[in-house]
Amino acid sequence: MKNTMEDFFKNNKENFDLAEPNIGHFERFQAKLEAKDESSDKKGGTPWYILAVAASVLLFFGYWMGNYNQTSTSQGIELAEVSPEMEETQNFYLATIQKEVEVIRTKQTKANQKIIDDAFIQLELLETNYRKLTLELKESNADKRVIYAMITNFQTRLEILQNLMDQLEEFEELVSQENRV
Repeated sequence: MKNTMEDFFKNNKENFDLAEPNIGHFERFQAKLEAKDESSDKKGGTPWYILAVAASVLLFFGYWMGNYNQTSTSQGIELAEVSPEMEETQNFYLATIQKEVEVIRTKQTKANQKIIDDAFIQLELLETNYRKLTLELKESNADKRVIYAMITNFQTRLEILQNLMDQLEEFEELVSQENRV
């Protein structure tokens, strides 16, 4: 490889600029570099803190718009908004469910905690399903099938709570029989 480079330089000697620069070339070049440095210092561009503030404002605006769009599209229609009869139905089921939950909370002990927790997990799943149904109701313009599914959801929740009450009563009887023996 060394021979190849030497050969290249020997063969292309006429193509290389071997002339020395004019006198004062280095000083002129240095002056141009310094002038360029001074002009770039004067312009300075945009200070970093202005860019940081602008970026923060854009991030805040984007976050706000994302939350605004999410809340405006994530809310469905409740049964109560369909008709006065549906409002009455919804209020009945919600009041009954709330009353049953309060009764169950009073019967809660360490011994029956697992049974109650399992039932409440099922209720949470049904609540999530109900929220999806409210969105479907909004999209379907109060389709009767969606309304029926919502009412069935309420009925299923009540059935779970009533089954839980029955289980708690049976559990209390078992515990009281064990205490007698």
